[in-house]
Amino acid sequence: MATTAQLFEEPFDADEYIERLAWRTPGGGSKGGAEAFDPKKLLEEFVNHIEELKQLDERIQRKVEKLEQQCHREAKEFAHKVQDLQRSNQIKEAADIIQKLHLIAQELPFDRFSDVKAKIASKYHDLERQLIQEFTAAQRRGEIGRMRELAAVLLHFKGYAHCVDVYIKQCQEGAYMRNDVFEDIAILCQRVNKQVGEVFCSPETVMAKLIQSIFENRIQAHVKERLEETRHSDVEQYLKNLYDLYSRTTALAAKLTDFNLGSDKHTFLSKLIKNIFSCYLESYIDMERQYLQNRSGLILQRYYDSKNHQKRPVGTGSMQELKERIRQRTNRPLGSSIDTHGETFLSQEVVVNLLQETRHAFERCNKLSDPADLPKNAFSIFLLLVEYLCVDHIDYALEIGLSAIPSPDAKNANLYFLDVVQQANTIFHLFDKQFNDHLMPLISSSPKLTECLHKKKEVIEQMEVKLDTGIDRTLNCMIGQMKHILVTEQKKTDFKPEDENNVMIQYTTACSKVCAYVSKQVERVRRSMDGKNVDTVLTELGVRFHRLIHEHLQQFSYSSMGGMLAICDVAEYRRSAKDFRVPLVLQLFDTLHALCNLLVVAPDNLKQVCSGEQLTNLDRNLLHAFVQLRVDYRSARLGRHFS
Repeated sequence: MATTAQLFEEPFDADEYIERLAWRTPGGGSKGGAEAFDPKKLLEEFVNHIEELKQLDERIQRKVEKLEQQCHREAKEFAHKVQDLQRSNQIKEAADIIQKLHLIAQELPFDRFSDVKAKIASKYHDLERQLIQEFTAAQRRGEIGRMRELAAVLLHFKGYAHCVDVYIKQCQEGAYMRNDVFEDIAILCQRVNKQVGEVFCSPETVMAKLIQSIFENRIQAHVKERLEETRHSDVEQYLKNLYDLYSRTTALAAKLTDFNLGSDKHTFLSKLIKNIFSCYLESYIDMERQYLQNRSGLILQRYYDSKNHQKRPVGTGSMQELKERIRQRTNRPLGSSIDTHGETFLSQEVVVNLLQETRHAFERCNKLSDPADLPKNAFSIFLLLVEYLCVDHIDYALEIGLSAIPSPDAKNANLYFLDVVQQANTIFHLFDKQFNDHLMPLISSSPKLTECLHKKKEVIEQMEVKLDTGIDRTLNCMIGQMKHILVTEQKKTDFKPEDENNVMIQYTTACSKVCAYVSKQVERVRRSMDGKNVDTVLTELGVRFHRLIHEHLQQFSYSSMGGMLAICDVAEYRRSAKDFRVPLVLQLFDTLHALCNLLVVAPDNLKQVCSGEQLTNLDRNLLHAFVQLRVDYRSARLGRHFS
C-alpha cells in the first residue's frame, strides 16, 4: 500500500489502518485465504512501511518548515508595507502641516518672528528636498503609484517644477542608444506619453516641457554638430544636411502633434523649430544660389574641357543686335563660317546634370524657405537655370551652329545645324517638364507666376528666332547643294539630244542625284523635328525645291524627245515630293508636270491642254513662257496661240 499523506486525513483510526495494511499483505490475513498465514512476511511489510512513514514524516516536516518561513517572510513584508503606508501618510500629514505653517509664516512680521519663520522655512525646504529624493528613487524603481502620490504632495510646494525637471531628466537617461536620434526621440515620447498621465495631474504641461527640453538640448546639439562641420568646408553637403535635418525635425514635430501639449501645440512646436534653424535659414537662399552658380559653371566647364574647346565670346549690345538684323535680312553669315567637325556643343548629360542640381535646389527651396519668400527664392533659382542652361549652353550652341552653317553656294557642305535643332528640341522638352513639375507648384499662387512665364516665353522666343534663322539658312544650303548638282550634272544636250531616236535613259543623271539628295534631307528633317514643325519645315523645303526645279527647267530649249525626258525628270521629282507628305508640295509638282506637257503636245492641241483642269487657272504669261522653250516655237508659230 502506497504511503501518502492522504491516508492520515481525519477521521483517522490506527487499528483500522494496521488491519487494512495486514489484510493487503500476502500471507498476512488473520483468516487465512488463498495463502496460509506468514508472520515473517507480515513483519517484513511492517518494517518497510514504518520506514516509508518516517520518510513521509520528513517530507511533511520540510514542507511545514518551508511554509513557516514563507509565512514569516510575508508577515515581515506586510509589516514593512504597513510601515511604509504609515510613513507615507505621515509625510502627507507633515507636508500638509508644513505647507500651512509656511503660508501662515508669510503673514508674520519679520522682526518679532524671524527665528520662527527661519525654522519653518528650513523645515519646508528639508521636507521638499526629501519628497523630491523619494520621487526620484520611486521613478528609478518604476513605482508609478508611489510617484503619483509624491507628485500630488509636491504639487503644492515651490519645488514641484524641480520635481518635473528631475522626471524629464531621468526619462532621457539611456534613451539615445541608436544612431538615429529622431527615431530615439519618437520612441521616448511615445513611452513617456503613456506614463505621464498616470503620474501627474497636468500631463500636457509635463509633456510639453519634455519636448521643449528635447528640442533645446538634444536636437539643437545634433543639428549644430552636423551643420557646423560642413558649413564652410563643403557647401553641397551642408545644404543636403540642412534639408535632411529640417525635414526630419518637421516630420518629428508632425508626429508629436498627436500628443496633448496644450491648446496651441502647432505654434509651440513651430517656435521650437524656428529657434533651432533660424540662424541657418536666414542665409540659406544665398548659399543655395552661390552653390548652384559654382556647380553649374563647373559642369559646363568640364564639358567644354572634355571637348578641348575654348568658349568663344558671344557679342552683346547694339553692334551684335545690328549684325543679327543684317544676318536675318540677308540670310547670309557675317564673316567666315567655322568648322565644328560635326560637334553640336549640346550635351544631354550636361543638361540632365544641370536640371538635377536645379531640381534639388527647388526641393530644398520649397522646404527651407519662409512661405512669404518662397516664390521669390524659387524665381531666383529659375533665373540661374536660364542663365546656365538656356544662355550659356543652348544659346551658345545655337550661335556656334549658326556660325558653322556654310554659304548657300558652298560645295559639299556638311549641314550639322539640324543635329543642333534635334538636340535643342529634346532639351526644350526637359526644360519645360522641370518648369511645370518643380517650379510651377512653388509660384502658381503668387504674382511671380506672371514674371516666370514671361521670362520663359522671352527665352524660348529668342532661341526660336535663332533656330528659325538656322533652319532657313540650312534650307538655303540644301537648295544650294541641289543647284550645284544641277549645274554640274545637267547638260544642254540632255533635252536636245543629237540623236532623237537613240535616247535610252528614263531620266537624267542630274535628276537622279538631286532626288537621292532630297530623299536624305527629308529623312534628316523628320529625325530632327517633331510635331507640326516637321510639316512646316518640309513645306518650306518643298516649295523651294519646286521653285529651283521650275527655274532650272526654264534655262533649256527642248526638242520633242528632250521634252519627253523633261517630263520623265519631273515625274521623278514628283515621286520625291511624295516623301514630303505635304499636299501643297505634291500639288506644285503635279502642276509642273502638267506644264511640261506643253513641251511635247502637238501645236493644234495647245489651247486644249492650256484649258485643262491643272493649267486653266495659271497665268497665261507663265504658260507662254513654257511654250517658248520648245525648239519648234518659231517654226511652228506657236506664239499665235497666246496672242
